[in-house]
Amino acid sequence: MATHTYELSVTWTGNTGTGTSGYRDYGRGVLARSEGRPDLELSADRPFRGDAARWNPEVLLLAALSECHLLSLLHVAVTHGVTVTAYQDRPLGWMEQEGIGGRFTRVLLRPTVTVTEAAHVRLMPQLHEEANRACFIASSVNFPVEHEVETLVATSEGIPPRGMRLEQI
Repeated sequence: MATHTYELSVTWTGNTGTGTSGYRDYGRGVLARSEGRPDLELSADRPFRGDAARWNPEVLLLAALSECHLLSLLHVAVTHGVTVTAYQDRPLGWMEQEGIGGRFTRVLLRPTVTVTEAAHVRLMPQLHEEANRACFIASSVNFPVEHEVETLVATSEGIPPRGMRLEQI
């Protein structure tokens, strides 16, 4: 078993001079840094007095789940001899709030994947299931990560025709 370690620094930048003297008296700005990467300007989500122009934890969680599934699917596709030429996702997440706390209850990934061969379309549900099991992030959360998949077949001109909507997995 391999162990991987990840490190970054997260610094609150929202002290407007009086710290947390009151709920409306401080900013929700945060700066995340990791060596060799661009800085990320973060904030709380808008309903929690955050800056809508910055990334928030809820959107970052969706991005992590979506990217992890994408990378896992690309790997699984290669192992099955399936050539993927395009991938786009429009994930949705549901979070319920009770008082000051809350939790995600569900995430729906909605990838549209383009493959080169029509015969590979029937393999895609299996590949998405394998990718879901392989995704480190999906394996780490305590809510369902569901998939509503659309698979397209690239034409010789490189323009995909209308796709086939596959069953949810």
